[in-house]
Amino acid sequence: MSDSLSPETPERVSTIPLWPAFMKPLLEVLSDGSVWDKRPLEEAVLEIAGTTSAEREEVLPSGQYRALNRVGWAMSFLTRAQCIDKPARAKFQITDAGKVLLYENPGGIEEKALKQIAAFQDYVPTGGRAANGSARMSGKDDGDEDPIEQIESGIAKFEADVSIEIIRRLREQHPDFFEQAVVDLLIAMGYGGAEQRVTRLGRTGDGGVDGVIDQDALGLSRVYIQAKRYGVGNAVQRPELQGFVGALADKGATQGVFVTTSTFSSGAIEYVDRIPSRVVLIDGSRLAQLMIRYRVAVQVKRTYDVVEVDEDYFE
Repeated sequence: MSDSLSPETPERVSTIPLWPAFMKPLLEVLSDGSVWDKRPLEEAVLEIAGTTSAEREEVLPSGQYRALNRVGWAMSFLTRAQCIDKPARAKFQITDAGKVLLYENPGGIEEKALKQIAAFQDYVPTGGRAANGSARMSGKDDGDEDPIEQIESGIAKFEADVSIEIIRRLREQHPDFFEQAVVDLLIAMGYGGAEQRVTRLGRTGDGGVDGVIDQDALGLSRVYIQAKRYGVGNAVQRPELQGFVGALADKGATQGVFVTTSTFSSGAIEYVDRIPSRVVLIDGSRLAQLMIRYRVAVQVKRTYDVVEVDEDYFE
């Protein structure tokens, strides 16, 4: 899906609707309750949307079919809003939230309807650019937008999709796998020094911690790790943070990192803000961002070169 990476050329304006126009057809096809394979689903959506043969053959500069690309974005955003579920790879099914969205929008579904859904808000920052620098999601062709910002926006959309998939996959793995993934991330981030002194404990008698980072060769400065593989809606509560802080005290430690695939309750966050120990909280969203940034459990699919005129050549 690289529509945002390849702006429309001035010579030809596409007649294919933008991605929001494909959300209603998507939910209509899936409303039969069946689990659809991706390819038949795409074909059925294009048929209901009334795309012509010529439109279906239209390609982006990257070689991708433009219509399928836009259907893909509709799938992506509906999945983020938890209106579509992916029970298996390349398989899709409507959810109860998707049925409600379809029922409440008989005339067509716009992006603003998704923004009212809490699950969608969790992944889409509002008000332009979020504090963490991620670009606002938009289905519009921003002709006046700086080309570099268009590229960054496109990359942000890709990474948002990958973030969701990373957390889904981590939740499906054994707790030992998750603990090791957290250790791998910390090593990739440079903790543990050149000798990579990051150890996963994760065994009976570990004293309430899952790993430890030695920040110096003698182990005089240590950071302890707790990793909780939680599902959607199961936030880490204050008692769990209190237990972790107690484990730190038993080990004479003052620094810890608590990582989860879920979120932290407001009570847990307030508790950590008040204690003298330094405990960093990493929720599922931040965890996925860090794994992408430090290339843990991801691989680079494609790179793009941005060029400009070489002024030295013309002097």
